[in-house]
Formats: sequence, structure tokens, C-alpha cells
Amino acid sequence: MPLLLTDSEVNSVMDMNDCIIVMEDLLDQAARGRTWSQHRTHIRTPVGFHHVMPGALFDTKVVGVKIYTARFPGGSRFITVLHDSETGDLLALLQGGRCSQLRTGALTGVATKQMAREDSSIVGIIGTGVQARAQLEGVCAVRDIRQVRTFDILPERSQQFAEEMTALLGVEVQASQSPEECVAGADIIVTMTTAPAPVLFGKWLEAGMHINACGANAWTRREIDDEVIKRSGTVVVDSIEEAKRYSGDLLFPIESGAVRWEEVNELWEVTSGRVSGRNNNEEITLFSAHGIGISDVAAAAYVYKQALEKGLGAELPLSA
Repeated sequence: MPLLLTDSEVNSVMDMNDCIIVMEDLLDQAARGRTWSQHRTHIRTPVGFHHVMPGALFDTKVVGVKIYTARFPGGSRFITVLHDSETGDLLALLQGGRCSQLRTGALTGVATKQMAREDSSIVGIIGTGVQARAQLEGVCAVRDIRQVRTFDILPERSQQFAEEMTALLGVEVQASQSPEECVAGADIIVTMTTAPAPVLFGKWLEAGMHINACGANAWTRREIDDEVIKRSGTVVVDSIEEAKRYSGDLLFPIESGAVRWEEVNELWEVTSGRVSGRNNNEEITLFSAHGIGISDVAAAAYVYKQALEKGLGAELPLSA
């Protein structure tokens, strides 16, 4: 019978290190043409949006879709539906919030592993929401991070984030007074905000930095200015198709001529060795993420397999 799995059960069988391995396997399948993915679609209602993000992994033998709501009074809600790609059988329904956080942070972890200097030890993170926590987890999983600085437009949130993440990761996390102070001297910068206008500016960047710009998943939003793009020697995205539809961080610089699509690569091209994630220690590198449904499906498939082995989840009385 299909399983119903909660966020708590997801959290009990998959941590950030697990999810990074899952994402690396996904990218390996993508490099070999063994995946299928489609851009997200939206259903607008009078109150908010329903988003649909499908994907399939043929080596893993799964196909699925993440469905989530946004801008409703009760906040966002996530569910992932997983099917067997060879039989069509329904395998599982997963409460998708924790999966979404982990896979987003894990892809950032993979990008950081491939693109940040190996001696990177200082992180500056702008934005302290739920997704920011997984971003920092992902970065700390792949580099020996000694210090983190954080900034949020609400100082109390920044301080709370600093205290929680210090306890969780065992790394010194300090709240900063400004975004510029937050990123000064950092080896790795993460932006995870809902800002409509840039919060990170190219004039603040220093040689050798790596940037993970992960919050602007709509063309109406931007986290980085054109100068960040101009100064980045390597620009990588999770999906060019998604970026062409939704990336305010890239669409405006493309229009202004700061960068061309031909200069942008996908993350699987880096992990497969087709292109280099970093050419030297002085280069500034940029990973711009927008979210791809196939990563949710990959994470859900791993959780489902682990749940079967551990006897977790509630059985659903459905035949398909």
C-alpha cells in the first residue's frame, strides 16, 4: 500500500549529508540523460497560488510532483506525490516542507562543494527564514566553516537565527548590523530572502568569493545587482529553463547585456566535469538557484525507501 509520510518522519530518515548524496546522484543521472524535468506551473486563485513541479528519475524508477501553495493566510503548504515510473503505482504522499528545505540546502551544498575555494571558512548569509537554516546546513556540510555572520531586516530574527544555528551546528554565528558588514571578508555568501530589489551589490565583493543566490525565484524579485553578475567569472544555475522563466537575478542582467545565456551553465555540467566550477582562487563564482521539482522527487524517493526499511509511515488504503 502507498505510504503517508510526515515531515517528522522525513527528518528521522534523511539529514543534510544524506540529501547531498541524493542530489549528487540526481545530477549524475541528469548528466547521462536519465531524468526528465519540467518548469513549474502556477494556478492563480483569488487569494493565492498553487504551484506544480514535476520530475522523473529513470534510474531510480520514480516519477512525481511537488504541489505547494503560497500567499494564503495560513502560509505555504507542501505535498509531494511519488509514483513508480515503470508500473504507475502510487508509492507515497509526503508532507513536503522538510524535503523542500533539505533538497534546497543540499543543492547549495553541492554547488558550494564544486565552486567555493577549498579553504573557505567564513560565511555571510543574508536572510534568516526557514530556508536560510537549510542553506547554512548545506554549506557547513561541505566546507570547514569556522565563522558565520548573518543579517536580516528584522534584527531580532537575525539574533534568534544566530543563537539557534550556533547551537545546531557548533559554529560561531553572529548577527550583523548591515548586509555590507555581513558579507565583508566572507569566503562564501548566501542570499535567501524575498526581497524585490538587490540586497547584495557587486562593489562589496572580494576576489575568491563564492555566492549562492537562492531566494529570487520570480522575475519580479532580485537579490543581486548587475555588477555581481559582471564580476562573476563562472555563473551556474540549477535549471536554465527555470531561470529563463523566473530568475529576476538573471533576466534583468541578460537584458542589459551584463551576461549572455551562453555563458550560464547548469549544475550537472559542473558535477560531471563538463565545465569547471572554479578556474582559480581569485575568481568570483555564482550559483543562482530557483528550485526544480526533480530534486523534490529525488529526495522523496530516498525517504520512501528508508521508510520502507524502517517500517515508518501510515499505510493508505488505496490500490493505485
